[in-house]
Amino acid sequence: MAALVGSAALRAGRGLRGLRGRTARSAAGLRSLGGPRRGYAPGRAESTPTFGFLLDVDGVLVRGHKVIPAALDAFARLLNPQGQLRVPVVFVTNAGNILQHSKAQELSALLRFKVDPDQVILSHSPMKLFSQFHNKRMLVSGQGPLVEIARALGFQDVVTVDELRKAFPVLDMVDLARRPKTTPLPRNDFPAIEGVLLLGEPVRWETSLQLIMDVLLSNGSPGADQARVPYPHLPVLASNMDLLWMAEAKMPRFGHGTFLLCLETIYRKVTGKELRYEGLMGKPSILTYQYAEDLIRQQAERRGWAAPIRNLYAVGDNPMSDVYGANLFHQHLQMAKHGRAQEPEARGLRKQQPSATQSCTSILVCTGVYSPQDVGSAELHAGAEGVEPPFHGHRDFGFSLGLMEASHVVKDISEAVQLVFHREGWAG
Repeated sequence: MAALVGSAALRAGRGLRGLRGRTARSAAGLRSLGGPRRGYAPGRAESTPTFGFLLDVDGVLVRGHKVIPAALDAFARLLNPQGQLRVPVVFVTNAGNILQHSKAQELSALLRFKVDPDQVILSHSPMKLFSQFHNKRMLVSGQGPLVEIARALGFQDVVTVDELRKAFPVLDMVDLARRPKTTPLPRNDFPAIEGVLLLGEPVRWETSLQLIMDVLLSNGSPGADQARVPYPHLPVLASNMDLLWMAEAKMPRFGHGTFLLCLETIYRKVTGKELRYEGLMGKPSILTYQYAEDLIRQQAERRGWAAPIRNLYAVGDNPMSDVYGANLFHQHLQMAKHGRAQEPEARGLRKQQPSATQSCTSILVCTGVYSPQDVGSAELHAGAEGVEPPFHGHRDFGFSLGLMEASHVVKDISEAVQLVFHREGWAG
């Protein structure tokens, strides 16, 4: 299975238990810096940055459609008087039902500075690397401008769930109001589907679950008579494994990871076999962090920053996606030094230059999914032995308690930037 995470990397994650207890030290170290300073106060000429930020969006910079005030403080430090970033920044979000340039425009309006599209990584962005599927006829699930998104990723022949149900109306039977009143003639002119793209949570879960199952069980021809269930089934590419995410509501909302869980459970219940993925993208996938690392390098080159970016700081609010992914990528970097890292199975990932990144440090904020008031999380980060919180991650990534432990826990994104600048010896 190509779930983009090697078992060796997961086993190595258990060695991160030494991170336990850093919460208290991080908080104490941050308090010693004094109160937050607003704005960039230029002093002596700054050196070329050798570090960069991977910033989550929901729960870190925004809650729903409202910007978190600390985010404006953070970017007052990150921007110079000309409105340019002082260090490379990439926004790494597990959102997926939107176009890249639209997300950049949305962030620009909220954060009050120009965010370029190539600074934004959506959960499905690494699908651009899976060129072996770009010429196949793919069923795409999600919402928003699905066809535009798929084509922007390189897929040339896509069919939406709505188009499929219109071609075969007898497949969608849950909603009584949408059931056909007469039995339509079977269609023989509908080309077979060759794969499935799961870009984000759909609106009508029952319709998408049913029709995706129909495609997998019929080997891409849901209008044909079913003979036997094919296995392995058609290729499936999925992005955004977040079980939960944080919007304006007080409690977390279901994410695309919940939809994937439903699909996997139904497939196993019906067939007795496991649903398999050709690729899983979005945090905590190593592939997403490698993709982000490459964009950070390109951004530094465009700005003329000659020194290599050696340290990445990943700031997020979700221990299972943001912290787990950053720690997993850090372990991957350490294993790569010794030639023991397992490479993701995606074409186009070989970089023209070898990676200069040495570390990826996880920073957890308390403005989103993670809350220090949560008993399970508090005990975990306080170092209570034997405490295993519920596993919210995807089944293919296994469970490693150590990978959920952040290197630093801070109040918000402003304190995270302050902490990183202090560690790197930068003013601001």
